[in-house]
Amino acid sequence: MAIDATQPYDDSNIFARILRGEIPSKTVYDDEHALAFHDINPQAPTHILVIPKGAYVSWDDFSARASEAEIAGFVRAVGKVARDLGLVAPGYRLLANVGRDSHQEVPHLHVHLFAGRPLGPMLAR
Repeated sequence: MAIDATQPYDDSNIFARILRGEIPSKTVYDDEHALAFHDINPQAPTHILVIPKGAYVSWDDFSARASEAEIAGFVRAVGKVARDLGLVAPGYRLLANVGRDSHQEVPHLHVHLFAGRPLGPMLAR
């Protein structure tokens, strides 16, 4: 079910629970600002989720309320994950869904990092 990106943060969402250690994840990166882990339902050979450690519903919420340090740390974490996994030269795609029309399913900002094969067109027509 897609969510409304303007809703209040729900600290029972799956990513909040992963951050609290209540649900395990296959972590590939962890620092003070971000956590990156393998998606449990991968849509490409490499499918990593990168989430900020703060309580932000969406990219819009994050860009409006996060500190400069959180924003810089999160953006740098996404790049570091791609570099560490050797994805820069072959290429990768980033995707951040915001709200119902984009089909955002979890009310915690997350960036999908897809790679490992040619990914095709951006959007289905």
